[in-house]
Amino acid sequence: MTYEQLKKVALTQFALHGYEGASLTQIASEVGIKKQSIYTHFKSKDELFISTFNDAVNNELLFVKKFISKNKAKPLREILYNFLNEYLDSYNKENSNTSFFLRTSFFPPIQLKDLIKIGTDKYVSELEEIFKLLFEQKCGILKPIVNERTATLAFLTILDGLFVELLYGNSERLAIRLSEAWYVYWQGISNERGG
Repeated sequence: MTYEQLKKVALTQFALHGYEGASLTQIASEVGIKKQSIYTHFKSKDELFISTFNDAVNNELLFVKKFISKNKAKPLREILYNFLNEYLDSYNKENSNTSFFLRTSFFPPIQLKDLIKIGTDKYVSELEEIFKLLFEQKCGILKPIVNERTATLAFLTILDGLFVELLYGNSERLAIRLSEAWYVYWQGISNERGG
């Protein structure tokens, strides 16, 4: 129980303050234990951070899989557009998991960069597979010159750009970029009309 509580509190602290700003003393206090007791479960702050990050990666992927599963009967256009909106909204609703995942992926602690890259590579690879499979299942919607892989990579590139806007921009600019990028993307890949 304490192990899971530590990771839950650590997630919030790391999301709010980053690796450097998060305090093991504060994490322990919120869990109701002494700082030294953390070391019963984790060898170091680095190990707690990496364990929390790996959980965050898995939780982000679980969100994506659940979203796709819940919406798979809808038209592809609706699935993709609603996914972008819902995913971005989870960050705006101060979802600690998404916030921590993005912050750490874009700004990893130097000493943990290689370990973080393993998690981000897993996330990107699985995301590519999830959306490529979705495009394959919704065959016939793509223009003949666009294959499933191309449509997937272009879609995920839009998502990456929107993540950057989340971190550096503001909600008004994010909404505009989403709307404009979506219109061009859908017109570029789809046989359908409309945005």
